[in-house]
Amino acid sequence: MTTPRIRFAEIHPELQKPEIWTSRAMKHPFFAWAGLRPPIAQHTAAEHQALEKHARGRRRLVEIGVAEGASAVALRTTMSPEGTLYLVDPFHLSRVRALNFLRRVARRTVCAKSGPTIVWIEQFSHEAVVKWEKPIDFLLIDGDHREQAVEQDWQDWHRLLMKDGLAAFHDARIFPGGWTSPDYGPVRFVDRAFRNDSSPWEILDEVDSLVFIRRRNTTLAHGRD
Repeated sequence: MTTPRIRFAEIHPELQKPEIWTSRAMKHPFFAWAGLRPPIAQHTAAEHQALEKHARGRRRLVEIGVAEGASAVALRTTMSPEGTLYLVDPFHLSRVRALNFLRRVARRTVCAKSGPTIVWIEQFSHEAVVKWEKPIDFLLIDGDHREQAVEQDWQDWHRLLMKDGLAAFHDARIFPGGWTSPDYGPVRFVDRAFRNDSSPWEILDEVDSLVFIRRRNTTLAHGRD
């Protein structure tokens, strides 16, 4: 599967030139929908590769917070072609829902190529989980970044993870040249919940702001339904 052209987040902001107003304006999803710029990822190229690595072969994945769809592209690129990717996002920030360009860009970005089944769930994550019973083997939490919201997403969804399932938190780690800070909600929650020996979960991998979590003493053998 060919990966669509994506503009990744950059690090080392001290080396960047001051952003002019036209550059800020071009970030509006309308310009991606109109084909005037590629989809903008909220993650780095290294994070994209890490998502591809850990999603490889997995069959039932859930992403909370879709934005323009770049991280969903990473997941669907290497997950099992017979699998299903559930994308949870209310796309509620558009003033005019009929002209919700973020939603339009996300759908076009993710569905640009054929592949695994994509299921769009246009609800808040706490609504989507209410009647959810399907086990999942990969969970990406990248929605509301308030600490209590990140914790709520974890409490709501981690019960659904299979024994060898993985969870990933975005914007959950401070890294050189990055944009995160100690007061970021995902950073605070991951530090509190997982950077200790008493948690039944352990950190498997960390790449830029991404943190991957798995159960302790679990041998990964994904690819099962």
